[in-house]
Amino acid sequence: MEEWNWEIKSTDFLHKTINNCRQQHLILPTFEQLKYPHTIPKQIEQQLKHIDINDLHPLNLFRINWCNDPVSKTFGGINHLEIPRSITGIKARVIGLVGKFFPTGAHKVGATYGCLTPYLVTGRFNPEYHKAVWPSTGNYCRGGVFNSHLLGVHSVAILPEEMSQERFDWLRERGAEVYATPGCESNVKEIYDKCHELEAKSDEYLIFNQFDQFGNAVWHYEITGFTIEKLFDQLKEKRQRLSAFVSATGSAGTIAAGDYLRHKFPLIKVTATEALQCPTLLLNGFGGHRIEGIGDKHVPWIHNVKNLDAVCDIDDLHTLRVLRLFNEEAGLQWLIDEKGVAQSIAQQLPLLGISSICNLLSAIKMARYFEYGENDVIMTIFTDSSDLYQSRLKEMNQIYGSYQKKDAEMDWTLYIKNQKIDYFKELNFYDKKAIHNLKYFTWVEQQGKDVQELNAQWYDENYWHERFSIAPQWDKMITEFNRKVGLL
Repeated sequence: MEEWNWEIKSTDFLHKTINNCRQQHLILPTFEQLKYPHTIPKQIEQQLKHIDINDLHPLNLFRINWCNDPVSKTFGGINHLEIPRSITGIKARVIGLVGKFFPTGAHKVGATYGCLTPYLVTGRFNPEYHKAVWPSTGNYCRGGVFNSHLLGVHSVAILPEEMSQERFDWLRERGAEVYATPGCESNVKEIYDKCHELEAKSDEYLIFNQFDQFGNAVWHYEITGFTIEKLFDQLKEKRQRLSAFVSATGSAGTIAAGDYLRHKFPLIKVTATEALQCPTLLLNGFGGHRIEGIGDKHVPWIHNVKNLDAVCDIDDLHTLRVLRLFNEEAGLQWLIDEKGVAQSIAQQLPLLGISSICNLLSAIKMARYFEYGENDVIMTIFTDSSDLYQSRLKEMNQIYGSYQKKDAEMDWTLYIKNQKIDYFKELNFYDKKAIHNLKYFTWVEQQGKDVQELNAQWYDENYWHERFSIAPQWDKMITEFNRKVGLL
């Protein structure tokens, strides 16, 4: 089984990283500060008022949290959006954390920080030699390239060739070495193959694989999970309960927030959502799809599937049609005129990108399956916004023609109002074990993981707790690292 030890590995690498951070004027925020952004030093918050959130500025690392106020450029309330019942058509409340106001415009930058930082403060990364490799099916490589650029290190992005053009343009503009692998969202193995090819070429390529790096899950367990708890406490009404958490599986980082929430709300139901065109968790299935950013055709190493209660599959056509509804002027006006949606809410619907809409539709399915009522609150994640999918909107306009109010009525009726409980599966013990066992074929046979550790993930009661509770140890090391850098 792997050695779970985060002591200093190389003092030489550590000294080089400290010197590099000093030269780059870079201070590492602790997980605690990103969890409680109002504890970030006031002098840093004041400086941020003069820095755009997407600038490649080292202080933007402190904005890797859920509380960025885009107007004041300081830390405000939790970024969230509640989708009104007039849109969802269900009695339960659906509330999502909004990822647009992270640096890079997506919450994945948090996962990359969680993966990279432990390597920096333990001397596992040599900034004078290593190239940071970010394998991704969506926004993860954006976040990785962003953080790498701040550190002044060479970054490598690997993502499927069928991802949106906005992603490739953004990466190349920031000097990343970019590799487009064959296929679409579902072709994760091809990404792994490229990683192995680079590793065989030179040991300078250091792979930060979001699918097996526990820093990804730890960031969301510690920060996203806590933020959801705090937001629910702020918004709950009398007799309301946090009944469910919905998240696309993807790299299984975000869904680790469900492990945190299980400790706080033992009766919560955690649902993993995926594309119907690639029903890996639902049917051990495979295929290609167009819900960008969620990855599939395997079960990530860092996914604690014992914590799952249900799997929900969403047709990718439904997400794309609702994307048009939420972004085209005729669609928003129809929602205002015919559904009584407040203009202030309608104007915020473009905060939902494609995978965000997938999460929303899954929340609706889940509410109908479990017959949730007015006292039930479903929390989810709106990972990124439609800003990253403007090319997809243009493509659909070219294919289907300009969007009209009749299209809005059809799309809302077919894909929201009539969202059924089909392709929704409540998991029993052996359903979960079957999903867990799928890890063997990817991680033991293909990627060389230890089968004993795979068994420990299922049978060892301490396995997940040990990994998800590591943040305080990392914070001590970050604090000491910053002290040696000497910029605070």
